[in-house]
Amino acid sequence: MKEGPPFRPANPTETPGPVPTGPNPTSWKSSILNGSGALAAAALTVVPLWMLLSNPAVLGGHPALPALLAAAVALGILWTLLLVRRWLFGDKQQRSGDISTWQLVRGIAGRLTVLGFVAALMWLSPFPHQPDREKAVPAHGPTATAPAGSRAAEDATSITLAPAGTATTGLVFYPGARVDAHAYQEMLQPLAAAGHLVVILKVPLGISLLDTNQARAAMDRHPEVASWAVGGHSLGGVSASAFAASNHDVAGLLLFASYPAETMTDAQGLSVLSISGSNDGLSTPDKIAASRSLLPPTTTYATVVGGVHAFFGDYGEQPGDGDAGISRNEAQQQIVAESLRFMDRLKASG
Repeated sequence: MKEGPPFRPANPTETPGPVPTGPNPTSWKSSILNGSGALAAAALTVVPLWMLLSNPAVLGGHPALPALLAAAVALGILWTLLLVRRWLFGDKQQRSGDISTWQLVRGIAGRLTVLGFVAALMWLSPFPHQPDREKAVPAHGPTATAPAGSRAAEDATSITLAPAGTATTGLVFYPGARVDAHAYQEMLQPLAAAGHLVVILKVPLGISLLDTNQARAAMDRHPEVASWAVGGHSLGGVSASAFAASNHDVAGLLLFASYPAETMTDAQGLSVLSISGSNDGLSTPDKIAASRSLLPPTTTYATVVGGVHAFFGDYGEQPGDGDAGISRNEAQQQIVAESLRFMDRLKASG
């Protein structure tokens, strides 16, 4: 008689039979990572591309911002392709749901960082040039037109408004934060028509503080100019003040709704004109008054009654600004007249 297999008592610790299949308890982590990754990749692609195509001030400004946006679009496309590849061919770890809580937290933090970066890019979108149709509007580009008696030229980092003859005085102008450099062209053109060289800077990412010394290259390109002034609007005036304070060959400082960040009371021989608006909601009259202690005692002050912050350029309205009590055209006539007197005095003293 054949003996059967030996008797084996059941082990209470053994799992009786195969593990039943069903939803993995950790698959929700994969869903969160996949969904948030798709959202971040889409934002990184679509937002910079929209900025490049919809805002002419981006491609018409300093090349740093278009380069940054193009790099962001490339990264977004690459990330999208990696996500598609993962979904098509699978990812062993995410397919099995074997994702730790630390990996989930790290992944979400990375995606939030990307979304924060995209939000910063959106904030950098410049205020585009919005010309006053009642004025003669110069065309953009390297052969931009100018009124009789002056000529305009443009390159990647500046707009140059040159008089018909040889200029002996010049102004290098820093735009306000995130404002298209072309927004100051019509207002500063009369200075060039009056015989002064004007160079409007296109600043990196629209933030002049990223390169406060940018005026030096513009000055070096024009050795024929004997007396230089630097100027700026709002944050651009802060940069111009810093440049004037550290470069003693600068003879004048022209501030549009602006003031220096540090004291300049010891700036010997520096002529300063501060023009502000009485209804400015950003560089308010109180801020302008408080800044008097930072400027040389010989500083001249002019106030455009009813003027607001956005009247110092042609770029439309600005969030946080005050309510105007005068028309843009009337305000800019006063700003131009004061600026011309300032440059003419600089030319006479030089």
